[in-house]
Amino acid sequence: MLYNSTRGGENGLRASEAILKGLASDGGLFMPEKLPVLTKSLSELSTLSYQDLAYEIMKEFFTDFTEEELRHCICAAYDEKFEDPKIAPLVKKGGAWYLELFHGKTIAFKDMALSILPHLMVTSARKNQVTDRIVILTATSGDTGKAAMAGFADVPGTEIIVFYPYGGVSRFQELQMRTEPGKNTHAAAIRGNFDDAQTGVKQIFHDQAFAQKLKAQGVVLSSANSINIGRLVPQVVYYVYAYGQMLQAGDVAEGEKIDVCVPTGNFGNILAAYLAKHMGVPIEKLICASNENKVLTDFFGTGEYNRNRPFILTSSPSMDILISSNLERLIYLSTGCNSVKTAQLMEDLRTKGVYEVSEDMRQFMADFVGGFAEEPEVFKTIRDLKEEAGYVLDPHTAVASAVYKQYAEKTGDTRKTVVASTASPYKFAPNVMKALGYDVEHQDVFEVIDQLSEISGVPEPRAIREVRNAAIRHSEVCEISEMKKMVEDFLFV
Repeated sequence: MLYNSTRGGENGLRASEAILKGLASDGGLFMPEKLPVLTKSLSELSTLSYQDLAYEIMKEFFTDFTEEELRHCICAAYDEKFEDPKIAPLVKKGGAWYLELFHGKTIAFKDMALSILPHLMVTSARKNQVTDRIVILTATSGDTGKAAMAGFADVPGTEIIVFYPYGGVSRFQELQMRTEPGKNTHAAAIRGNFDDAQTGVKQIFHDQAFAQKLKAQGVVLSSANSINIGRLVPQVVYYVYAYGQMLQAGDVAEGEKIDVCVPTGNFGNILAAYLAKHMGVPIEKLICASNENKVLTDFFGTGEYNRNRPFILTSSPSMDILISSNLERLIYLSTGCNSVKTAQLMEDLRTKGVYEVSEDMRQFMADFVGGFAEEPEVFKTIRDLKEEAGYVLDPHTAVASAVYKQYAEKTGDTRKTVVASTASPYKFAPNVMKALGYDVEHQDVFEVIDQLSEISGVPEPRAIREVRNAAIRHSEVCEISEMKKMVEDFLFV
């Protein structure tokens, strides 16, 4: 299985090469030459552990890894770091199935892929005789940052630098990043929003002179953002696993179609569900749930992607995004893998902030439906499910839950639906408590967490305990224009 850039500048890379590079040198994203299909039946796969299922899926994409190499990466990732032995349990509450993707080290779904990416990268480096220090450079809207820092912490031969928007992540997310103890980890807040951080990181990647300067000092940059194919593929696994759990529980008959609803920011998590569908999981509709930054809802409704709009800070900060990077992969597929057409649309986005897709491309994407939920509806959803089922959602998952209900009411679609539950409510405790009617405005975040533990009946996760008494290690703040200098300071000063 070889990988090509969505923009045509780099073709024929092996999986390990694509994982190491992260972003193609032409700014495109790597995609497999063809989408693989499952080689075993869903009923066979449904009996496997998460680790064995991960091997069955990933071996179809990462064909230059030996079985021993791939199994080693999987076992190193999905171990006791996850507090639930199922890794990604599925729970039925209030008429939907919630796929809990938050039992990892940082209590958010990013752990599912970022636990394995460091191992895939180190193995890839060894396979390609890379002896340089691999420096992971990433932008985060909240969750990726800490999950990447935790994943790469003290992994030999690697270093990680994270940029996050100053005041644009939750207090707990900020504490998670600022207290990360890994000696090879760095974090800096930028004065700007997530899109500014992501654009700044992309510019650093595109700076060939800077890359050569780093190379001369034994450093190569790579990405842990969801644009890395080594992050996208592991996410496919849990959608296959979710269907398997439904089969095992007798909730669906083999071949029965389901819908999947995903709270969406950068488009990677829902794209993984789309790849699972193409591998053979009977998914009918992919419901793309946005918060008030509803650029994707408008795109699926009109065929026009337009980021020229106000940027709104919401209670679901990981979705406060106007440039959904992974959408480029779907665009590429919808053009029939036409890299020239894809590159033109992405250039339009960069220069004008807008592009429009053809009717044929819209038809190709008809599996997707967009919807969005405003803050009052998100808070009401948290409150209602707690009252109805005693189950507490975080605001991101609540966006998806609200959009799923809107969609079901509007269309009359009665298919069973898996909602991707992307973070523990503990990660956003102040907003969850506010949604439940408590005034926590002037309380310390850990006092609020204690209250949430009391009313939810769910013990606080290990990740909370670890941050409670940890020392602050990362305090840097910089302007957008200073990001490159900050990288050099972290690496060489």
